[in-house]
This record gives sequence, structure tokens and C-alpha cells, in this order.
Amino acid sequence: MDVLSDVLLAVHLNGAVFFDVDARSPFTTESPPAAVIAERFGTEADHVIGFHVVTEGSCWAESVDRPGPPVLLHTGEMVIFPAGDANTMGSSPGMRGKPDLSLFYHPLESALPINIDMNQGADAERCRFVCGYLACDARPFNPLLESLPDVVHGPVSAEAWRWMSALLDAAIEASAVHDAGREAMLAKASELVFVEALREHIAGLPPDTRNWVAGLRDAQVGAALRLIHRRYAEPWTMDLLAHEVGMSRSSFADRFTSFAQVPPMGYLTRWRLQLAARLLQDGSRSVSQAAAAVGYQSESAFNRAFKREVGVAPGVWRRHLQPA
Repeated sequence: MDVLSDVLLAVHLNGAVFFDVDARSPFTTESPPAAVIAERFGTEADHVIGFHVVTEGSCWAESVDRPGPPVLLHTGEMVIFPAGDANTMGSSPGMRGKPDLSLFYHPLESALPINIDMNQGADAERCRFVCGYLACDARPFNPLLESLPDVVHGPVSAEAWRWMSALLDAAIEASAVHDAGREAMLAKASELVFVEALREHIAGLPPDTRNWVAGLRDAQVGAALRLIHRRYAEPWTMDLLAHEVGMSRSSFADRFTSFAQVPPMGYLTRWRLQLAARLLQDGSRSVSQAAAAVGYQSESAFNRAFKREVGVAPGVWRRHLQPA
């Protein structure tokens, strides 16, 4: 499995589409912070990422919480707000609205998404987009979140958009006729579009970019990340990793840290703890079993590392995650 897929699985990425918006100019919609949306929809998540996918026409997206240039979106493009910022989608840049929180609810008698029509009587340019969120773990370790900018403009390749748009259209059509499974179809479609947008974002990064996602495409750093993710339980040392990727110890340490923003052995520790946290969360292992599964020879060493990185002991972490 590739490193990006490995991370997305380990942080429990899951999506949902809340709204199918059909609007004609002039229009603007404003979404509150994604955490507010998730709370109103009854979604318990460690972290929530807001997103919009334009399925027809074009519009402008902007973050409300952070200064920055507006982003023009066309059909087949996605905008992602990794920090879960409040944001707007409008027919012109700079437009502002007021979130209508009464719209943010999960209907008991029907399934998502909720259809919103705006200015349907207007003889003007049409734009259609779907809005939703992607929930994931932020702790103990999510290297993807730490390396994404505040706003990700994710153009999707023409080839990928052909099959993704067909999937989105089928899910929305199922919603219109109340077919079973439409929420799940849209949820998986949103996850697929998110991954494709990430792939395009990584491919389009400037050569001098230094962060975790850029490290995935670097020959030596990418190779080291693959070793850590595939063989995380092995007794790695700095010297062994450097040897495996064909670099000197010092050069490897400097290069890896410049991309991952953490030294190689620190990255290995955090990744092991993320995997152990997942085992503790699903209840499949005891604390000692989780420690051994990710490469710790002693439970006490695992407990110290977990508390240092997460702030609480692994047993406390597990009890907090279990339902009352």
C-alpha cells in the first residue's frame, strides 16, 4: 500500500455530503466552521475538513477566517478547507452571506443531501455544487493535516472526472428518487474526489516545496516513508534507514527532517502511536498487545511514549473513546 493511502486509512477518513446546491447568479452561500456543521449533524469526529465540489458551471470560494485570495472553481474542481474554516461560495469574489444554521440538520424522514435552490427564476449563469465534510483523526499523529495549506484548490484530471462525475450524478439521482444507499454512495464519492484532488495537489507542488506531502514524491524521503509505513514494527535505527535509502546518516537526517518537519526516529515513534491508538480504539487489543503489535518491546516504554505525545496514558485514551 502506498503511504498516502496508508495514512488515510489509519486516520479513519470518512466523508459525507450535506447539500446539493443549484444556484443562478448572483448568489452566495456561507458555511460556518466545519466543526459546527459536524456538531449540528450529530457527527462525533476528532477533526473535520470542509469541502465543495463544482459539478456544473463556475463560482468563487473564499475562507472567511483567514485572509487570502479567492479561488475560482470550474466544473470538476474541488476546494478543501483542511482546518475546517468558515467559507463562502459565490458568483463573484468578495461576496458575503450569513450562515442559516436552521439548514444544518440531519432529517429523520429522509436522507442526505439536502437540496438547495437559489435564484431559480433568474435568467443567469447556473452553478451547481455539492458541499460536505471529511472527518478524520488529528491525534496522535496525522502528517497529512500538518502539511496542507489553509485552502487546497484541487483540479481533477479530465480522465478522473469522467468516472467521478458519473458516480456523483448517480448518487445525486438516487437521492432525488429516495433510493436506498444514496448517503453511502455520496460519502464514498466524496472520499474518492478528495483523494484525487490530493493527488493533483501533490503533483502540482513546486520542486522546492518542503513538507510531508512533497516528501512522498522525493526519491530518498519517499523511500524512507514507505519503509516506515510498511515495516513499522521492525527495530529501525537511523543508520539502518539511511543505509536502506543509500544516504549517509547526517545527510539522510537533514533531508528527511526538511520534508517531514520531524526527525526520522521521531516520525517512526509518532506513526507507531497512531497505529496503536487505532488498535486501542477498535478494542481489538489490550494496551500491552497494541504496544507489541507496533514494535515496542516493553509496555512501560510504550506508555511513556504515548503519554509524552498524546498527553494521557493509553489506558485513559481507550476509556475516553469507549461509549458510555
